[in-house]
Amino acid sequence: MKLVDKISSYSSSHPFYTFEFFPPRTDQGFENLLPRIVRMSNLNPLAISITWGAGGNTKDTSLNLAELTQSEYQLDTILHLTCTNMEKGMVDEALRAAKERGIQNILALRGDPPRGKEEWIATDPRFQHALDLVTYIRSHPEFSSHFCIGVAAYPEGHPDHLVDEETEMKLLKEKIDAGADFIITQVFYDEEKFISWVKQVRQRGITVPIIPGIMPIQTYQSFVRLTKLTGSIVPAQVMSDVDAIKHNDQLVKDYGVELAVRMIRRITTESNVSGVHFCTLNLEKSVQRVLETLKWIGHSPQVVPNKLIEEPVTSLPPSGTITPITASNTATLGLVNIPPTKTEVGSGELNKADSWDDFPNGRWGDFKSPAYGVQGPWGNNDAINPGTLSEWGNPQSLDDLTTVFLKYLLSESTTTPFSSDPILAESKLILPHLRKLTERGWWTVGSQPAADGVRSSDPVVGWGPPTGYVFQKSFVEFFCTTDDLRRIEQKVVEKGDGWVHYYAANSKGEYRTNVPEDGRNAVTWGVFAGQELIQTTIIEHQSFLAWKEEAFSIWSDWASFYRPNSPERNLLEGVHKDRWLINVIHHDYKQYEALWTFISDVV
Repeated sequence: MKLVDKISSYSSSHPFYTFEFFPPRTDQGFENLLPRIVRMSNLNPLAISITWGAGGNTKDTSLNLAELTQSEYQLDTILHLTCTNMEKGMVDEALRAAKERGIQNILALRGDPPRGKEEWIATDPRFQHALDLVTYIRSHPEFSSHFCIGVAAYPEGHPDHLVDEETEMKLLKEKIDAGADFIITQVFYDEEKFISWVKQVRQRGITVPIIPGIMPIQTYQSFVRLTKLTGSIVPAQVMSDVDAIKHNDQLVKDYGVELAVRMIRRITTESNVSGVHFCTLNLEKSVQRVLETLKWIGHSPQVVPNKLIEEPVTSLPPSGTITPITASNTATLGLVNIPPTKTEVGSGELNKADSWDDFPNGRWGDFKSPAYGVQGPWGNNDAINPGTLSEWGNPQSLDDLTTVFLKYLLSESTTTPFSSDPILAESKLILPHLRKLTERGWWTVGSQPAADGVRSSDPVVGWGPPTGYVFQKSFVEFFCTTDDLRRIEQKVVEKGDGWVHYYAANSKGEYRTNVPEDGRNAVTWGVFAGQELIQTTIIEHQSFLAWKEEAFSIWSDWASFYRPNSPERNLLEGVHKDRWLINVIHHDYKQYEALWTFISDVV
């Protein structure tokens, strides 16, 4: 059913809400997202949305996930669709595939900006802006009447700051005049700014539904990263509140729920919006807690043509249970086989299905989590910002690249292409070791020190609830040459004694490891009062290879900012072609220097 029809038919004592999900990076994440979506469907969202990676890089998984939610689970689904960098014919293919799957709602987005703007040429010049996509759908006889179209809006201004506020408002009006039916806003935390913005939108004669984007704060690190990515303006009081509790993951999550509740209550009262859109980050517990606090769940709204019947629910499914799912068509979709289940995800190994991955720690997380490799709102990932290029200079030699990574380690620069945030306090504990490797030309992009039963409230390595202890195995990840990799492999055989595991891969698809095929390395875990043991960081084959693809794409993206055959481009493309990404783990977490002693022997 079209979203605008559902909104016009909606009649309840509380506003409606929609949920946003993104396609996970791993098969296990995909498998565990499906029952999560089923559980969250019991909260009665008016619709759900599925993100679409820039340039269609998640085309298959986005369409497969949308087909399951729309056809198999009968959830009205909004499929995000970007136009930037879409190959010729891909938009038609995506729209046709969505129509065949019974999807009637599209969120038309421009998508991430193209890499290397100086050299970029649109592969399909018809689609360079969201307006182009809206206009095309509305003018196409096959799609015009079938789709309900939504567009994005930016109450705090576009994150790329491409145009001023006045121009942004005019562009929004053009998208609506071209045939867009509803608006979903970028995530924000300044409700005062949003309320003022809505008034301006209405003064322009825009009458379509406005659905504000709400993202409950999940962790301090994800909050900082995603607000930077989206360009959100965080009120000083909110930032102060979060900073004061940033070392207590549970308090951050609790505060995120309270803040979301406060924001929703105000904006639904003062700006007269009829619903909200939750950016879930593929996590469920915080969204459920927000709805419970608002007292919006407990009834089951059922929309029928021109009428809504609100039926009382005698009992909601208990938190953590999974409604059996049907996967009769997963084989034809190319997905992993997902058998019906009545047990909790990870039962016997993980905590409750709805909250076992609530405390992701660092980049890795658990590869089985639907939130593994978390994306930003609307599917956008961290991307190289042209504005940061000057911070890295114009590297034309391997020594220049070493300087880029060394300046980051020494806090002389705040970013690298592989990290959009300043170096962490945790990394500073092992800074001499990281510096030694980088000076050798082994450019480090990930690491952590060993920790043996450190208080979970520790301001540097602590995480999760404060009443517990955390543990870490040390690992380090860097780029190196083929000869270096051979030396490391030889040293693992000679002196590893079973304590050292490594993963190595290159852009050509070659992969080497000494980890058994079914091996999984838990490198971060915690023990807390009243809970099962929590493993938040697991490094294994799938997670490493998923990250490897992203890591080498960063070299390509970086190179694309420079002219073909320039010294900078030739250097970066050469690194992409010839270097290996390697991750080395030492399992003796009781010996703080064990990994670094081993690496020193290699050096």
